[in-house]
Amino acid sequence: MCIVWVCDQEEHVLATWQAPGSCPYCGGAIIGADVERAWRLCFVPVCFSGRRRTFLCSFCNRRVVTIS
Repeated sequence: MCIVWVCDQEEHVLATWQAPGSCPYCGGAIIGADVERAWRLCFVPVCFSGRRRTFLCSFCNRRVVTIS
């Protein structure tokens, strides 16, 4: 008996913009992005999450966490 669990997360970037500040890791410029995510189970969409704002470093491509 074999159980195979196939799950995937797909991300679509809706918009990007230049954000103020610099990366704490490397000092590169910060880019803000609106991202829409969709979870898939065996290529069938299961869950859509709405827009989420994320901030990325343009040089090292790490996610930058903001504290509000």
